[in-house]
Amino acid sequence: MQPDSTVTGPVAGTTPASADGASFHWRALEGLYASAAVNQLFESRLEVLAEGHARIIFDVTPQVFHAAGAAHGTIYFKMLDDAAFYAANTLVTDRFLLTTSFNLHFTRPIHGGKVIAEGRWLSGRRRVLVAEARLLDEEGEEVGRGTGTFQRSRIPLSSLPGYAAGAPRP
Repeated sequence: MQPDSTVTGPVAGTTPASADGASFHWRALEGLYASAAVNQLFESRLEVLAEGHARIIFDVTPQVFHAAGAAHGTIYFKMLDDAAFYAANTLVTDRFLLTTSFNLHFTRPIHGGKVIAEGRWLSGRRRVLVAEARLLDEEGEEVGRGTGTFQRSRIPLSSLPGYAAGAPRP
């Protein structure tokens, strides 16, 4: 099955029951991202595009540069992990996911500007999900890539104030 194909299934809490349910969940995930304290440190925004597909647009500024004048590796990890995480969490509507492992590859330095992190779900639904992400610079060149494993936590999404705040009102 392709990662961006429509997914339905019998596992409770893994997929929205309808297009309206999906939209509700996706907007709530966007609210969750915006509410996280760490994201106040970065100019960025999450866009959930489809089930299993998330995009985060970052403005990479000199405040995150290492001594040689390019983005520090922690920024690559932040962007890649977030995009893959949110792509995976589109398939899980009841629980917050936790990153259990993440592999990343640096392919080019980032010297600033807009960077897009594209995340896509690859596999898994029940307990462990796998997703990948890639970073594209302003010229559309890939500057990094990563793959993560995400596990369901015991934390209900509905218990997180940012999730509830991001959901559209009926």
